[in-house]
Amino acid sequence: MQTNTLRPGLLVSLKTSIRGNVRYSYKDIEPERLMENGQQLAKWETERIVADPAEHEAAKRVRSKVCTLVRGACVRSSFGLLCPEKSADNLDSALVEARRLAEEFNTTAKVTQVRVFVLVGRIVPNDAEAVKAINSEASDLFTAMAQGISGLNAKAVRDAADRARDIGRMLSPGMQDRIGAAVAEARAAARKIVKAGEQAAQEIDEQSIKRITDARTAFLDYDPAAEVAAPVEEARAIDFETTLETNAPPKKARGRKSAPAPV
Repeated sequence: MQTNTLRPGLLVSLKTSIRGNVRYSYKDIEPERLMENGQQLAKWETERIVADPAEHEAAKRVRSKVCTLVRGACVRSSFGLLCPEKSADNLDSALVEARRLAEEFNTTAKVTQVRVFVLVGRIVPNDAEAVKAINSEASDLFTAMAQGISGLNAKAVRDAADRARDIGRMLSPGMQDRIGAAVAEARAAARKIVKAGEQAAQEIDEQSIKRITDARTAFLDYDPAAEVAAPVEEARAIDFETTLETNAPPKKARGRKSAPAPV
């Protein structure tokens, strides 16, 4: 396990919701039944009523601003939002502004409320599970970049490169350099794909794919080193008495001695 690649930071869980103003009602059209092919089928109708459409749209705009503020101070990952330690002050400012926007809206709204909930946890550099998660994320993004180049998909390459660049903010400077080199390689390949146009099939950069794939190995996960015990060989137990008795020469049969033959 590479426990020196992660920089201290924060794991941010953001939850927002819009309460009130909208009411749903459901009406069964066809009750659940078993079809001939063994599948289940049911039909229903959903009705949504918005009491104040203008206020509802305003609530959605506030919610969108809140999410943009908090996410802008963080790094996206498949495990949630991550915030480098050096950006903690930016995150605090974003949270203050996000809550202010929600409170400002809620004060004047008639039937709608915007709620903001944020849970922040700390990540330490020697957190083996966090290292494994970040390394896995980086490894997957390297794979996505290589596959995007191979599939001549410039957009997929750039999306993966952008996310890899962001995830690099959570890593040590050495690992950031590795990611930066791979991202530059991927973006250069994406430009070639776009420039080639219809001739893109002839522009697959095999060397770029190889360099990105090779760089990925720095982020492969390994299990924590554990003490290796001496191997234990299982063997059949030996009953020494039985073995000696078994290996002993066979005894002659006991019985009455016959009389000597007459001379």
